[in-house]
Amino acid sequence: MTPELMIRACTFYTGRLLKTHFHTWREIAIPPTNEDELLAEKMEAAIVYANFRLKKHVLHHWHSYVKNRKEQLRDALLRIQKMFHCYKMIVTLNKWRDRARHKFKKREDELMLKHELQLQKFSKLKFKTSSKEEYFFPEQFVSEGFLVGGTPEFDISQLPKRAILQIFSYLSLRDLVICGQVNRSWLLMTQMGSLWNGIDFSAVKNIITDKYIVSILQRWRLNVLRLNFRGCVLRLKTLRSVSFCKNLQELNVSDCPTLTDESMRYISESCPGVLYLNLSNTIITNRTMRLLPRYFYNLQNLSLAYCRKFTDKGLQYLNLGNGCHKLIYLDLSGCTQISVQGFRNIANSCSGIMHLTINDMPTLTDNCVKALVEKCHRISSVVLIGAPHISDSAFKALSGCDIKKIRFEGNKRITDACFKLIDKSYPNISHIYMVDCKGITDGSLKSLSPLKHLTVLNLANCVRIGDTGLKQFLDGPASTKIRELNLSNCIHLGDASMAKLSERCYNLNYLNLRNCEHLTDLGVEFIANIFSLVSVDLSGTDISNEGLMTLSRHRKLKELSVSECDKITDFGIQVFCKGSLTLEHLDVSYCPQLSDIIIKALAIYCINLTSLSVAGCPKITDSAMEMLSAKCHYLHILDVSGCILLTDQMLENLEMGCRQLRILKMQYCRLISKEAAIRMSSIVQHQEYSASNPPLWFGYDSEGKSLREKQNTSLKNSELTAKESTYNNEEEAV
Repeated sequence: MTPELMIRACTFYTGRLLKTHFHTWREIAIPPTNEDELLAEKMEAAIVYANFRLKKHVLHHWHSYVKNRKEQLRDALLRIQKMFHCYKMIVTLNKWRDRARHKFKKREDELMLKHELQLQKFSKLKFKTSSKEEYFFPEQFVSEGFLVGGTPEFDISQLPKRAILQIFSYLSLRDLVICGQVNRSWLLMTQMGSLWNGIDFSAVKNIITDKYIVSILQRWRLNVLRLNFRGCVLRLKTLRSVSFCKNLQELNVSDCPTLTDESMRYISESCPGVLYLNLSNTIITNRTMRLLPRYFYNLQNLSLAYCRKFTDKGLQYLNLGNGCHKLIYLDLSGCTQISVQGFRNIANSCSGIMHLTINDMPTLTDNCVKALVEKCHRISSVVLIGAPHISDSAFKALSGCDIKKIRFEGNKRITDACFKLIDKSYPNISHIYMVDCKGITDGSLKSLSPLKHLTVLNLANCVRIGDTGLKQFLDGPASTKIRELNLSNCIHLGDASMAKLSERCYNLNYLNLRNCEHLTDLGVEFIANIFSLVSVDLSGTDISNEGLMTLSRHRKLKELSVSECDKITDFGIQVFCKGSLTLEHLDVSYCPQLSDIIIKALAIYCINLTSLSVAGCPKITDSAMEMLSAKCHYLHILDVSGCILLTDQMLENLEMGCRQLRILKMQYCRLISKEAAIRMSSIVQHQEYSASNPPLWFGYDSEGKSLREKQNTSLKNSELTAKESTYNNEEEAV
């Protein structure tokens, strides 16, 4: 036996011996287990686990129930609170509504009572006037205690000097002289030197004499800074008296047919400090043009409009001597004799021009504008009205200037091309007037939308503009700054763009949508949400009483024009007046369906009215105008043309009640006598009168009957006559 086998045998024997002893030890050391006890232990553990699962399940359901219950209680509490708040709000609103109704009714009663009292006092005033008794101005009856013992409660001379100057500064030359004749105290107040800094002789040109002008200028020669001789026919000696005013800064001698080069020589030699000079529509020649740079070396504003006696050579004189290099404003309207060379002379002489006005120039071309812009790079305002030959090239040439205001009118050669790069060429432009430019379409509005400083946009009579273009314009930043928007006669505009207009243009003050035929009450509802609006023109649109009722909720409108709107009635105007107590201007002309009711509503609610147009309303009578005269004492402009029922009584009422009336139009008023009209013309500043029958385009005849009804009646009669004749012919044939 080898050693290896011996080792293996010993190892096997040892292993067997250990295994035998281990089994013996295990049987002795570990007692045998009881299966029943083991099963009982397992059963007990299973019961504990089952109870735990049951408790967990029950707890889960209980938790869910409690949670749902709490949510139900919370919802119930919220519903109760909501119901309580709703009830509380309903009670509050009911009380507020009752109080508002009571307050509104009280205000209505007060206005009606005040209206009746003022009518009674106005009637008494008329009776006193007819009896040739002494009477006071109707406004004095409004406030009791205006007079105490027949003398005023206060003396104006006791006011501070600054307040007196402010009061008398609003008076014309004629009124100032009349005030100086009241008494010595008033005479001293009218002799303050500051009141004579500016003298306007144009307002009294028909009554003032040359001798009086000379005496005034001699007396106040050291105080006079501004003189206005517009339209005055003066002698050479009178014009020479202007030379007394050594401190003169502003001189207006426009429309003076007697102004000559000789008189301008005297003025220029003695008044070197003139800054503003208006020579429009005079007969000055190149001699005067030679004087301007020699003496008026501080001249800043110069108007040569409609002066056709000077030539291009006269414009070349502007560069002589000190030159007119400080000139800022230049008006060359109607100077058709100026050629391209003349504009080059202006550019060489007045390179600092900032404001340029050239109206009524059919000879103006693109080359003229280019010649001017070559050296005048500071131009910021351009007005070119009545220049039909100006095209996109001139608009492009102006891109070298910092244009802020541009105005074209009646030009058919301006197209969308001039607006394509407007945001880069004119980034600071704020005013755009493109009136009656037929070549402008929706594409132009899209190009204008990026302008960030645009505040005024006037595209009146651009008939190719529609809702699409306006929407594209409103999408840009320009819409948020716009304050004045004129889209009159843009016949393709309608309600579609009004929603975005009210949403984007929250700074809009003036809106003109005249003759936009597709605009209805729906669009007006959006317009009423622009609370910054002050003036709205909806003439010729398709609005009705509902639109006016919507506008009445705005309550801040001061100007409204709804002329030629056939669907509005007295009720709509009456409701609008109730909500517009601050209304100052109303135009309801050519609405023949309106009657005296609207005048009564204006007299009750809109006592601050300053301008009223009821032209083409044949149902207006003297009784309505009597109410207007008794209440609206601030009326300045009145148009009653075509009101065929008005008589001389209306003029008497206006003379007593509307003392501030300045402009009166009463065309086609055949019941108003010529004598009464002549007497009234001496009271107002401007008057239009004719006693002829209203023309056919007014829509009614001399008796106020509608021409449409007449036409329909005549058509029906002709049809009936034709049918009867046909029937008779058939009977004869039978």
